[in-house]
Amino acid sequence: MAQTKSLLVRISFYWKPLFSGRFLIVTNVVSSGGMLALGDCIQQTREKRQDPEKIRDWKRTGRMFAVGCTMGPFLHYWYQWLDRTYTGKVLKTVAKKVLIDQIVASPLFGVWYFMGMGVMEGQGVLKGCTEFKEKFWEFYKADWCVWPTAQMFNFYFLPAKFRVLYVNTITLGWDTYLSYLKHRVDHPIDELVPEDSSISPPSAKSLDA
Repeated sequence: MAQTKSLLVRISFYWKPLFSGRFLIVTNVVSSGGMLALGDCIQQTREKRQDPEKIRDWKRTGRMFAVGCTMGPFLHYWYQWLDRTYTGKVLKTVAKKVLIDQIVASPLFGVWYFMGMGVMEGQGVLKGCTEFKEKFWEFYKADWCVWPTAQMFNFYFLPAKFRVLYVNTITLGWDTYLSYLKHRVDHPIDELVPEDSSISPPSAKSLDA
């Protein structure tokens, strides 16, 4: 019993700094990148089940990790600002925080994600913005189905220092969806028509007949 207690004290000694002070932002950054990368791994596993010949793209996972890490500081300071501006856990206050988070932060994170992935893929910011515009409503409707309930729990029950970690844990399914949405292959209509179509325009001879 004494040995178990001693072990827990040692674990606590190393664990607590990760959720307090200057180490908290490091925890938030790494967890943001790690969960987005893990979500991509899950999505690529699903893609391989559908197409066994598909090769796992670790560079793609690395890009997801990098973009996730860039989101970490924004998440860190965003929740700090919300907690300072709207103090207390009265239901009305919590509802305000959830609404502001949905109206302000969700679209910002969406455009940040697509822009960041566009830059990491060498396509540039403009390409990322264009892709976000094309997929915005699909993204935003899914966002409203997931996050209001999750954030109500976050703001009402959890201490401020655990907010980003909680979001990054809950977001595993969401990150898998983001990977799917970003890397889904959408075929324009003109690409679906084969180049060697058997339907050829009528010849001049047939027109004369």
